[in-house]
Amino acid sequence: MTQADRDRLVTLKKARKKLITQFEAAEELDRSVRQVQRLLAAMKSRGDRAVVHGLRGQPSNRKIDETIEREAMKILSAPVYEGFGPTLAAEYLSSKHGIEASRETVRQWMMRGKLWRGKKAKARQMHLWRPRRSRFGELVQWDTSDHDWLEGRGEKLYLIAMIDDATSRLLARFVRHDSTEENMRLLWSYLEKYGRPLAFYTDKASLFQTAEKHKRDEPGVEKDPVEMPPTQIGRALRELGIAWIAAHSAQAKGRVERNFGTAQDRLVKGMRVAGVRTLEQANEYLLNDYLVWWERELTVEAASSDDAHRALDKSHHLAASLSYVETRQVRPDYTLRWDGKLYQIERAAIVPGLRKANVRVEARLDGTLAVRHRERYLPVNECTVADKPAAMAAPKPAPKQRGPRARSTWMDNFHLKKRKPASEPESPAAAGLRRKGTR
Repeated sequence: MTQADRDRLVTLKKARKKLITQFEAAEELDRSVRQVQRLLAAMKSRGDRAVVHGLRGQPSNRKIDETIEREAMKILSAPVYEGFGPTLAAEYLSSKHGIEASRETVRQWMMRGKLWRGKKAKARQMHLWRPRRSRFGELVQWDTSDHDWLEGRGEKLYLIAMIDDATSRLLARFVRHDSTEENMRLLWSYLEKYGRPLAFYTDKASLFQTAEKHKRDEPGVEKDPVEMPPTQIGRALRELGIAWIAAHSAQAKGRVERNFGTAQDRLVKGMRVAGVRTLEQANEYLLNDYLVWWERELTVEAASSDDAHRALDKSHHLAASLSYVETRQVRPDYTLRWDGKLYQIERAAIVPGLRKANVRVEARLDGTLAVRHRERYLPVNECTVADKPAAMAAPKPAPKQRGPRARSTWMDNFHLKKRKPASEPESPAAAGLRRKGTR
């Protein structure tokens, strides 16, 4: 009997002894007068235990049978469910195995089966959350997660995600490389599905920003920032009229980071249960299972019903903007070089001023090449450069056979110290050499 039961018993005994009326007892116990009358009648047959509920200490009629609990623990003990929390485990028991139990019930089961350890709630430092944007499409966060998504069952994959700040609506795709091309493909899918948002919010990765280069031994003096040329994605966003905002920290783009935290737990375990091993299977599970769950459970309504996305019109050419673009100069023979190959502009497209003019070359996502001069695209064909015939190497001359070295005779009869007899007249040349040697 609890203290509340004892207090009720005191009040009922006062009413039975006529110290207070049944109406006053009902007000004191916060019960009806009829309930007080029932309790007084029960006290005559059961005594003081009438104030204790008859089902106290008895098992609940809604208690799940122990055999079901043992079956659930056997299922969750399998290696495929390793690391599952109570919430995710309850969902999989219901959807995959037909065992209906609340999250709290599954948590108690897992704690008794030593599959989960309860944690004390820690007092966290108060954090002031930035309010969401009011309109869908006003700000979209964009990032890539490098994680072992397949847990060693297949090749390494990257997850590129775009999440709307106002509604948490998510668009994502697994790719093999976090490259400009793959990011442009996802951007193309987003633009076709929703339209052009007002701004994208990303980190300062080299895909989105060209970093200024500094010399290693340059003294640390403050300099004015130099405006660097945009990256291919930056150029594409400018052409499409979409603003780009750089985040100064990972916490600044917290919505997409929290999305990756959820995916690294729930998505990884879901693909493990589904036996996903390839890129195609991963994207299929992501599209048909995970994103459907995310849309149903985690998206919210925007504060404003207005959609900030803008439609694509005739001036927006996605194939041209979402491509790798560089500038080339037309050679005097109306050809240009690209990627080590030579391309010839068709004769019918040649116009005055084209020679030595700068043209825009677009390497598009479908593998084609487009060349634009001003507002007109020029048809080009790849040239087959004829190989130069290899020059025949002249045979090397045979080395000369040298005989014994002949003795040089150029110093013969050239002795300055050996004089001729006085009887012989001295030649003028010999006399000059003699005088020169005696100086």
